[in-house]
Amino acid sequence: MRESIDRARVLGSPHIGTYVVATDEVVIVPKGVEKEFKEKARETLSVVDIVEITIAGTALIGIFSIARSKTILVPDIVREEEVDELRSIGLRVEVLELSSFNALGNIVLHNSRSMCAHPELNKDIVSKIASILGTAYYTVKSIANIPTVGSAAVVTDRGGLAHPSVSDEELKKLSEFFGVEFDVGTVNFGIGFVKSGLVANNYGVLVGELTTGPEIIRITKALRVGE
Repeated sequence: MRESIDRARVLGSPHIGTYVVATDEVVIVPKGVEKEFKEKARETLSVVDIVEITIAGTALIGIFSIARSKTILVPDIVREEEVDELRSIGLRVEVLELSSFNALGNIVLHNSRSMCAHPELNKDIVSKIASILGTAYYTVKSIANIPTVGSAAVVTDRGGLAHPSVSDEELKKLSEFFGVEFDVGTVNFGIGFVKSGLVANNYGVLVGELTTGPEIIRITKALRVGE
């Protein structure tokens, strides 16, 4: 399928990155998500499998989880029946004991090469996450002095988009570490925490429905959509 970008909403919200996680093989969404979103996800992200789940009884899949291929990592606030359901639909589930760092999607940023985590996250947990994700390199640091690195940027194996407060020097370091070029941008009419309004894999990008034309142009360039 063609690589593409499109606007979307999830459960009526433009903050789609708080609800959705995508890999190149599966898109993981909350239960009850709109049919229109699932259709857009299949076409734009070029995936066949879309699975509907809850984590800790919530729809906040993008906040509480990260994923690669068909492996999903979740905090130990997940319910036992939710883990059973995840496994029954063909996902490999890794439950992590994270103490106060339950928002995995906000504290970890990764592509297939590298991973960056919240600077206060336990180093053994960081190493374990990197091992599960299969990343060759990992580090702990802030991005633009924002410790929740997963909320401040989005990266694929094609490109990266970061909070507009990131300096040129830091963009260069991010580009070197993740092995792809980074640029800065916003989503949903000026929000710098780009993960909140963006879902991406190596085939395409979905952005929140309030994202403007100029923002989409910048996102398209940064994540190399259609190249």
